[in-house]
Amino acid sequence: MSIIKLFRKFKNSSNDKPLDLSWVETDMHSHLIPGIDDGSQKMEESIELITRLSGYGFKKLIITPHIMSEFFKNTPEIINAGLEKLKLAVKEAGIDIELEAAAEYYLDEVLYEKVENKEPLLHFGSNKMVLVETGFMSKPPILLETFFKMEMLGYQPIFAHPERYMYLHQESDTLESLVDRNIPFQLNLLSLTGYYSKGVKKFAEKLIDKGLVKLVGTDCHNEKYLDAMERLPHSKYFDKLQELDLWNKNL
Repeated sequence: MSIIKLFRKFKNSSNDKPLDLSWVETDMHSHLIPGIDDGSQKMEESIELITRLSGYGFKKLIITPHIMSEFFKNTPEIINAGLEKLKLAVKEAGIDIELEAAAEYYLDEVLYEKVENKEPLLHFGSNKMVLVETGFMSKPPILLETFFKMEMLGYQPIFAHPERYMYLHQESDTLESLVDRNIPFQLNLLSLTGYYSKGVKKFAEKLIDKGLVKLVGTDCHNEKYLDAMERLPHSKYFDKLQELDLWNKNL
């Protein structure tokens, strides 16, 4: 057994609040298809991560690889082919968990053009939810317009981890505009542990207090994410999060 695994075993045995996410039921944000983005790079790594996620009580994983014009030029064909290979490996490993795939789209001119041209977008849920992220520092000028055009095509844009966007911390008008437009927010569970920063943690708590969080996800890329996420039961907002009427259980 490696030193890292020995440390994790010791850490978990000393943790009087083991992580139970069975109440979430479905993790709708992760990067577990190996080798196609900045998430898991090998099938063995994906199987280990999915084994741990299953152990937390998840019954279903909706895997959302990045689609970014500059870095990760994934297509529905690439993602779906990767999903099928992953499903087979999970079955062979004997893990009882349901797998689906969508995508995490980066909001830029390329996505805007896809929407303008009515290209099919990878989505999940009965109301065609599409996970969308932006850059962390500056608000895209086409943010609200892109969301509007997506809605006109019958999609429900889901704003990925808004607590991580510095422009939302600084621009209350933008946050209010998104709320007024009823754009659903997806919170990263890791944000409540302080994994990203104290400021992100505080803003995540603010979104929970305001009842603005509709979905939660692990955004799992690797073992470090899950190691940090096991601190969640010690967050004072973990119980508050469970009181929200989250959409995850209906996916």
